[in-house]
Amino acid sequence: MNPIVVVETSKGVFEIELFPEDAPKTVKNFIELTKRGYYDSVLVHRVAKGFIIQAGDPTGTGAGGTSIYGKTFEDELNPDTPSYQRGYVRGTVAMANSGPNTNTSQFFIMLRDNALPHNYTIFGRVIAGMDVIDAIASVEIEPVFAPTDGRPKEDIYMTRVYLKSSSNQ
Repeated sequence: MNPIVVVETSKGVFEIELFPEDAPKTVKNFIELTKRGYYDSVLVHRVAKGFIIQAGDPTGTGAGGTSIYGKTFEDELNPDTPSYQRGYVRGTVAMANSGPNTNTSQFFIMLRDNALPHNYTIFGRVIAGMDVIDAIASVEIEPVFAPTDGRPKEDIYMTRVYLKSSSNQ
């Protein structure tokens, strides 16, 4: 059984199944940060309508974040893994980055299937609470990157993030 992380938000609860066989270093980072309470009380700082929601930056700006490996760590983009072959489908959880091998703590969740280039490490998928993701995505935003891409006008917090179960820690 793959590890499952529960994310309690101010809009409801969702669960993420992690893929340690596809992205072992990324999953280790996410689990360790979760165990440390790193994601607790962190804002969902970006909503790109019809595309993604993004979180994991404790500064709430989209410019912050760290990893258990130091500042950044490398991508895990193996074309032989099931998650890579599946691609960026609705509910996919992947690392946000600012270029190759710049992963930290930020991640995004796909709102619908998208043919993104394989530049972002996929390390999980939402298995429960996609309605909560949709509720987060439906809030009004303050445009930052484009008219439909910016910061939610309403603060949406991941109030508590914790490991539910795992046999592959």
